[in-house]
Amino acid sequence: MNMVNIKINNVSLQVPSDITILEAAKYANIEIPTLCYMKGLCEIGACRVCLAEVKGGRSLVAACVYPVFEGMEVQTNTPQIRESRKHTLELIVSDHRRECLSCVKSGKCQLMKLCNDYAVDEHTFAGTTHNYEIDDHSPAIVRDNTKCVLCRRCIAACSDQQSITVIDAANRGFDTNITCAFNHNLNDAPCVYCGQCIVVCPTGALYEKDDSQKVREAIADPSKKVFAFAAPAIRVTLGEEFDMPLGSLVTGKLAAAMRRTGFDGVYDMTLTADLTIMEEAHEFLDRVKNNGTLPLITSCSPGWVKFCEHYYPELIDNMSSCKSPQQMFGAILKTYFAEKNNLKPEDVYVVSIIPCTAKKFEIGRENQSAAGVPDVDAALTTREFARMLKADGVDFANLPDEDFDNPFGTGSGAGVIFGATGGVLEASLRTASHWLDKDFEVVNFNEVRGPEGVRRATYKIAGMDVKVAVASGLANARELLDAVKNGEEEIHMIEVMACSGGCINGGGQPYQSDSVRNNVDLVAARTKAIYSADEKLPIRKSFENPEVKVLYDEYLGEPGSKKAHDILHTTHAKRKNF
Repeated sequence: MNMVNIKINNVSLQVPSDITILEAAKYANIEIPTLCYMKGLCEIGACRVCLAEVKGGRSLVAACVYPVFEGMEVQTNTPQIRESRKHTLELIVSDHRRECLSCVKSGKCQLMKLCNDYAVDEHTFAGTTHNYEIDDHSPAIVRDNTKCVLCRRCIAACSDQQSITVIDAANRGFDTNITCAFNHNLNDAPCVYCGQCIVVCPTGALYEKDDSQKVREAIADPSKKVFAFAAPAIRVTLGEEFDMPLGSLVTGKLAAAMRRTGFDGVYDMTLTADLTIMEEAHEFLDRVKNNGTLPLITSCSPGWVKFCEHYYPELIDNMSSCKSPQQMFGAILKTYFAEKNNLKPEDVYVVSIIPCTAKKFEIGRENQSAAGVPDVDAALTTREFARMLKADGVDFANLPDEDFDNPFGTGSGAGVIFGATGGVLEASLRTASHWLDKDFEVVNFNEVRGPEGVRRATYKIAGMDVKVAVASGLANARELLDAVKNGEEEIHMIEVMACSGGCINGGGQPYQSDSVRNNVDLVAARTKAIYSADEKLPIRKSFENPEVKVLYDEYLGEPGSKKAHDILHTTHAKRKNF
């Protein structure tokens, strides 16, 4: 690696020659402020907040895109720089709806932080402002352009990271705004509601549709029995909302917190992750043995399912017909559980706590009503649930560890790893390999683990070469699916996760500051915690879960039965694009 000698704020440094001033400043423990920059995603120098002064007659430069060179001398905090940053921020807030106290991003807004740091006067450039209509037509994502700072991070997430490109910048100058083609709202666009635009937005211009109030109303309704369950990924992310270290495993505190919210029963969605595997592994083996449509592609990620319906309708028959663990849990609660407890399905109110904004869309899909009413009534993101706990004064970090309620409080390690990219495929392999060959002892399928792009592996099971692949994020999925569609690859089973890294990096997960997102590997910390939880569990294969066995023995019969299909499976359909 070539190195160069530079000075930043009079500190002599030796740094790699292929980095920018912004990156070099970290070697001197200096953090240059940014607003549009997101490492590896949006590096365009658009906001002009990260200005630096380079000695030698050069004007102020954008540190996030300006490369270092031998002998460079840089200042990052001169009066001129601070004044320029302050004026830039004042121009931004002059056309910004300043309702900070009621904003969903209050306290975590990057613009608010910078304005505080630079003592911004919000009235300096009083004048004409835009009055955009809030787009709240979709079931999952709300877009408020009156709070947009035109950083274009959302565009980069949608186009580069997810290869969807349903939003872009329109018009020029003062009238520039972020919108869909033909000014459609998100509900009429082929948006998949993955929410990756939300987690990178530095302000409150994008956020999930909040369902916490209707959940509170259901809890207060004496005619309702309100049951809640939490997705596997929540146990390694919820602690972040309460200043616990990244990757903290908070399973026991999660159960305790849910109980204090007032639910009539609190359960672990890991159970229906196991149930999904039972049905999906059976479906896979049935297709293999009976020349069914291959590759079988997983269907538990609603963002991916909607993506396939919009952009790869020719592969719809390849998707598993299994409902997601969220929908399976609701279906079981309103059929089996309701029958056992003499409850009417319409009096059972089901709440999921999930890492994903697309789950809000999923609860309204067709063919998700096993008992004649919607399987799930409300889906709360990690952020929404955390806000409820804070409003209720729950001291989450100091809660005692408690167990989930029974039944439905037991999950295997295979169900837990659903939260990470590769986890669904690995969980399926743990069960399918056992059904194919009782002597096949592999538990850890390490080759399919990891968030990197597309991962492929071949396993020799019962004399058969089982070829599998994992796509992490939709841009990578597109690459893999094009190869499959064009006959370039032979694969038997594919896992697709809409979000890179899987549910642990879902669009409903905790906001993190720019300094964390640009300097810490969030996905790695959360993934490590997920696999650590798996390793510690006494049951690591879905078919060994005793509660799953009871469900089949008492109610469903066997994987793939007619009753299982009626309750646990669904259909998919082609959707239009623009």
